[in-house]
Amino acid sequence: MMETGQFGNKPASRDEQAALMNASRSPEQDSVLEQALKDFRSSVHAWSEAAYKQPRSAERIVPQRSWRPAASWVLGCALLAGCVTGGVVEQHRQQEAARIAAAQQARQQQMEAQARARQKDRNLMATVDSDISQEVPTAMEPLAQMMEDGGTQ
Repeated sequence: MMETGQFGNKPASRDEQAALMNASRSPEQDSVLEQALKDFRSSVHAWSEAAYKQPRSAERIVPQRSWRPAASWVLGCALLAGCVTGGVVEQHRQQEAARIAAAQQARQQQMEAQARARQKDRNLMATVDSDISQEVPTAMEPLAQMMEDGGTQ
């Protein structure tokens, strides 16, 4: 029973609705309504009391901790550390190999330079030896030839 208020489009307030309902009800209806409310109230109380009296078991809820997320993080970190370490070790190995190769090349070049210097010294000594080892000095060579020619004649 929806009535409009003073302005016609607004619903009537609760007080206005209650006053209209009280005016239209008879005492017999009031007693029936009161009895229905008492029955409802008693059934609600009975239901609540029965719900409170039911035995309850308290379960301790333990949060389940799984080791899988922790293990995956640990394995992931170990894999990352292994990759980084492997890269560092490989780079160090390459640098060490390059250093050893450079040292060997420098040693080889040094040995070649020493060999060239020794050969140069030998050539110089051979030249000096050939210059020194003449039987007769150059100035006296014509006389030596005359003696050789004269001695065979």
